[in-house]
Amino acid sequence: MSAVEKITFNGQSLTIEQVHHIAFSKPGKVEINICDKALERMKESRAYVHNIVEKGEPVYGINTGFGALSSMHIKKEDLATLQVNLIRSHCTGTGKPFSREITRAIMILRANCLISGYSGVQPEIVQLIIDFINHDVIPVVPEKGSVGASGDLAPLSHIALALIGEGEVIYEGKLVNSKFAIDQIKKSPAVLGPKDGLALINGTAVMAAIGACAVVEATNIMKIADISAALTLDGVRGTTKAYYQGISQLKPHPGQIDSCNNLNNLLADSEIKDSHDDCGKVQDPYSLRCVPQVHGACRQTLKHAREVISIELNSVTDNPLIFLEEDKVVSGGNFHGEALSLVMDYLSMGVAEICNICERRIEKMMNPSFSDLPAFLTKNSGLNSGLMIAHVTAAALTSENKYLCHPASVDSVPTSTDKEDHVSMGVTAGRKLLEVIDNAKTVLGIELLCNTQALDFQRPLKSSPALEAVHSLVRKHVLPIEEDRIFYKDMDNIKKLISSNEIVNAAAEHLKEIN
Repeated sequence: MSAVEKITFNGQSLTIEQVHHIAFSKPGKVEINICDKALERMKESRAYVHNIVEKGEPVYGINTGFGALSSMHIKKEDLATLQVNLIRSHCTGTGKPFSREITRAIMILRANCLISGYSGVQPEIVQLIIDFINHDVIPVVPEKGSVGASGDLAPLSHIALALIGEGEVIYEGKLVNSKFAIDQIKKSPAVLGPKDGLALINGTAVMAAIGACAVVEATNIMKIADISAALTLDGVRGTTKAYYQGISQLKPHPGQIDSCNNLNNLLADSEIKDSHDDCGKVQDPYSLRCVPQVHGACRQTLKHAREVISIELNSVTDNPLIFLEEDKVVSGGNFHGEALSLVMDYLSMGVAEICNICERRIEKMMNPSFSDLPAFLTKNSGLNSGLMIAHVTAAALTSENKYLCHPASVDSVPTSTDKEDHVSMGVTAGRKLLEVIDNAKTVLGIELLCNTQALDFQRPLKSSPALEAVHSLVRKHVLPIEEDRIFYKDMDNIKKLISSNEIVNAAAEHLKEIN
């Protein structure tokens, strides 16, 4: 039995890769703990809240109403009811639930934010969130209902509802009442006091969780795009002249340089490439010739998204915030998700462009007038349709990505009697991004279905060791195409190889590096 990996949260050092790793880990494999220093600060912050309550002076979020009702002072004896009412009334999410992994990521980020000690929440409640993660208790959180300010109120309220024992969760594969699951893990439901409810739901945890998971997925996609493009180039006997590194040094965008290096490393020692070095072929279509420039630009969208989301992971997005050293409570707007919304829209465009150029490469393999390969990559064309409609599917998903890339961040619908008059629509941006990423995996999978078949037509010549390793991996799951068969199963098998990182790992074993 493997040892449990222990990770300590301090509210300041969480990384994108950690979020993804913990969120996707199997039950019982990872255990989260709170560092002692952070726990002490949470206790001090909580004592500060109690002191405010005892004084009786109105302070927003502690002993007042919320949003447009913030001018209403709430009596001390009603403060617990106020917080419970807040959670119940804000559980207005709709649509299908977030996946297990995204929900775990949301809880990770909410806990990490509260651990920082600026929220005044009960430490016991934060510990219960961590218990949910450690015991794989997954609240049912509908995807739709957040406008991205004042925080992700509706989806986070569904998690808070589970914490107080009134929500629904998935526990050990079954849909159960959260109180039952809490009993099973030998804990007690949260009992809300002043500010607890607001602290649980006022923040950017949902959109940041989506963004963090998306960045990891998109990182993999950018690498696979270079691998697949290189395979296609060899599959159609294209030229590597346009990948001369001196060209990219004259336009030194970091993403372009990385992509160019990848292509040259991937194609090094290819028999196919070397067989036509002196063939006189000068130019390929842009979808092959301009891979470093296009893939490189897409990588820049990922770089920017990573920078912004990394900052957000360890940001305090609650409101109001407690500044112990200054002896003050300040109401601000860190719950606003504009930064996240903008970069997730931007990253969506980057991933969608990977699909655009990928679909064009697929078309080149279908077209015998360019590729000198059998039409639709099948023997006995006519009797067999080959990969004709696989290309159509790639075209459909590429087109779908275009409307998914309409930016959510440019929209804002005022709410709360116009007090909350500008919102980010960050969760909408994130949900669209996940859909674009899923489409990209399928389109890249179709290109790999096609270019591995194209490579078979180049035999007995072989590609490079790295690309042959990818070809061999695909062939373990997808047989060569001799005649028409049901292709969606092949597409699904390759998509699984993409999602599991096996494609990248197969190539990386034969390279010094793959950026």
